[in-house]
Formats: sequence, structure tokens, C-alpha cells
Amino acid sequence: MLTNNLSFFTRTAASRSINLAKSHQLRRQFHASAPNMTIKVYFDTTWYGPLVKVDSNGKPTGGESEAKDRSGRINFELFDDVVPKTVENFRALCTKEKGFGYENSKFHRVIPEFMLQGGDFTRGNGTGGKSIYGEKFADENFKLTHDKPFLLSMANAGPNTNGSQFFITTVVTSWLDGRHVVFGRVPAGDVESMSVVKSIEACGSQSGAIKYKGNPPTIVKAGQA
Repeated sequence: MLTNNLSFFTRTAASRSINLAKSHQLRRQFHASAPNMTIKVYFDTTWYGPLVKVDSNGKPTGGESEAKDRSGRINFELFDDVVPKTVENFRALCTKEKGFGYENSKFHRVIPEFMLQGGDFTRGNGTGGKSIYGEKFADENFKLTHDKPFLLSMANAGPNTNGSQFFITTVVTSWLDGRHVVFGRVPAGDVESMSVVKSIEACGSQSGAIKYKGNPPTIVKAGQA
């Protein structure tokens, strides 16, 4: 589940080089055309913290540094032609059509210049959650790589342990290639969505703990667009 023991942060430079080489091999194996993104979902979120404004590339341009209650929507496009099983799990957890899902769950771990992690709607601390297929399901494939920010990827506790937890990258995270399944993204040029992601990122810390005492970053509603 992007393990809470932070083991991936202690990788040596050599191991990261190996993972980067693997990511280049995976890119060559995948066809050159972009994945089709026919499924669109969203999170309506609230948080207590600053507001970060961004340009069309997701680069911060200013904002409001005052910490206060805020809200905004994050839109996602899902790569259902590449990882249909993983996408269906996320989509159904957004709509809550199985009777459980992301609504009212929190981003329990946020690390600036890395990622936002959420999806633990059973325990809220990174140790819980479940998929629509049962508690866990296998890694579908690693055809897509962590080659840009604002990607959606499955958090896990090791191979074939996917549940409901996910993370949204805020930088390139190539060392996670071959370990975590990429299955979606924030739409390119979606300034509002990227602004919400960067604002929630600003609420985090290097330990992953939310640094503000007010309302933690929360998915108050989720659904299919």
C-alpha cells in the first residue's frame, strides 16, 4: 500500500537505475499510441490548508498561503483499454455501487514532491481497504509507467496485494515502475483538478502526516462523470 515503512525511500542509486532501465524497456514494449480514456470519474474534496494555483502544465503560479477550509474537484481519466480490471475496481469504488467505496474517506498520507495516498475507507490509516473482487487482487500489468506527475497508481503491500488504496503522483516516480499499477491520470490541462492536487500536497509533510490541525483532506463525494 505504498508501504507505511517507507522502504522504497531507502533504495540505493543503483537500484533506482535498474528500475529506470526497466521503465524504458516497458515503454518500448507498449505501443506508441496513447491509451484510450473512455471512463471518467471524480472526487469532490475538502481540506484545511492553503490554495495553490497552477498553470496548464500543473506548475504553481501562486495562490493563497492562509490555511483555511477549502474545497474542490479532482477529475480523472482511466486507462480502461490497458488495465480494465484495475479501472473497474476504482470506478465502482467511486460510484459506491457495491455498497462501499471512497466517499468520506481521507488522504491519510501526503508527501510533498512525491504523492497523495488515499483509499483506505475501512481503517483510514493505510492498513485497510478492500477491492470489489475481495480483499486483494493481482497486479494486472505494468505496461504504463510513472513517467509524469498527476498519474493514478495502485498502492500495495507487495506483489499482487491491490485493494482500494491508490496514490496520485506529483512528480515523476520512475522507481515505482514494475511495482505499482498505473491506471489513470488527472486530465492534461485540467487546471482546477491539478490545483486541488497541489493544494492537498501542500498539506503534507516528509513523514506523510498532515501538518494542519483542521479538516484533513477528505473525499466527501465520488462518482462517474
